[in-house]
Amino acid sequence: MRSPALPFAVALALIAGGCQERRPDDVPVVVSAIGDPATLRDPARATLDLPDAVLLGATAQGLVRFDANGGIEPGVAERWIVSDEGRSYIFRIRKAEWPDGTNVTAADVVASLRTAIAPRARSPLTPFVAVIDEVVEMTPQVIEVRLKHPRPDLLKLFAQPEFAILRRPRLSGTGPLRAGAEGGGSPLLRPVPDPYAAIENAAAPEAADNVRLIGERAAVALARFAARESDLILGGSFHDWPLLDHAGIAPANLRIDPAVGLFGLAVVSEEGFTADPANRAALAMAIDRAALTARFRPQWTPVETLLPAQLDSAAAPAAPAWLPQSLDARRILARNLVTAWRAANPDASPVIRIAMPRSLGTKLVWYSLRRDLRAIGLQPAWVAESEDADLRLVDAVAPYDSGRWYLATACRRCPEDLAAVIDAARDAPTLADRSRRIAEADLALTAAHRYIPVAQPLRWSVAALRLRAFQTNPRAWHPLTHLREP
Repeated sequence: MRSPALPFAVALALIAGGCQERRPDDVPVVVSAIGDPATLRDPARATLDLPDAVLLGATAQGLVRFDANGGIEPGVAERWIVSDEGRSYIFRIRKAEWPDGTNVTAADVVASLRTAIAPRARSPLTPFVAVIDEVVEMTPQVIEVRLKHPRPDLLKLFAQPEFAILRRPRLSGTGPLRAGAEGGGSPLLRPVPDPYAAIENAAAPEAADNVRLIGERAAVALARFAARESDLILGGSFHDWPLLDHAGIAPANLRIDPAVGLFGLAVVSEEGFTADPANRAALAMAIDRAALTARFRPQWTPVETLLPAQLDSAAAPAAPAWLPQSLDARRILARNLVTAWRAANPDASPVIRIAMPRSLGTKLVWYSLRRDLRAIGLQPAWVAESEDADLRLVDAVAPYDSGRWYLATACRRCPEDLAAVIDAARDAPTLADRSRRIAEADLALTAAHRYIPVAQPLRWSVAALRLRAFQTNPRAWHPLTHLREP
């Protein structure tokens, strides 16, 4: 069942009337995840939206999982070792049970991982684990993941909900939480009891340890929080940021993640104006990034390079040639390029189609982009995501800290020559060679102007003060088991 479709005016009325007492500390934590109602889905068969990912991460942990700070902690694996110069990961499976009481075995884990990493899997992260050569059962409690080439970032990938350890075809996981029988569109999640804990040491479950997960629109989530009917909103992005102006959220409750990733425009057309790299550079030079990000918040820092830092590249982030120039100087050069192109192509259309989803936030982005591109003599047009376009908005948090993720994610409809350079980084036999290949790909992609960086992703949450263990982090991922102090 979907969340009630409250009109925005009704939601604001609820917010305005939300002057009730603070929620007590001895009741279940109520979490709103922005999106549709949470459903347990197989990530190998469908792309997860945020409520689905939160539910899966809570009820079906991976070999490892993220803690509140975005670090790695044990999940189904109690410990692990890395050997063979980073080509072998050996995991010891902890004592755990499936919901029917049977023990989790290494064979179960191997079967789950093989499905998740299969080339036919539909997860957007599947291409980034193509380095895995094989997953094998060594003993009933030990598995080995063999890699073709060393990858120090494998654990951060395995901590993603897309690599949760699942029993298929009827989906079930090992926790750390489990949905109650009432389930539905807003499941009540309870901690999974430790079957191996000594009875005398087992603490009685408390209502405050349970979590009610509700998938709903941002306006409804904000109204619920303001009415003191929830404790946490997850999944806030630039799309819904304008709602905060009317929500009356106290500064102490608004939490901004230091998220890293991509927010910008990918060039996806090889025809018309965008066929020429110099013209693509003109698009990048026209954008007033500071003005665009300031429409949302002054602290949203604009960026002008594809990579946010050196990461695992052998060089600092490649910078475009126009970077040292002022915005006015950039626009003069951009207008000259547009004028020259239109003179050489009098019958060509000056329309630049920009594909973006519809939201309050994208309206603000659109107002800035429309003004900027008109300033250099082009005619921007906002088109639906399903339509043909020249530019497509990219908004994604990096799942791990590798330059290759940025390169592969930014280069949409990547031409063969650039794809080959990026693939060379994927297939590099050593970490040193991989670093060099990433630097080469960054330089090539920047020179080709296939991606126009604007900022880092904007991610926000709203958290009640009673969630004392809640932490912001670069992954913008918040496990439901790390909200309250023990």
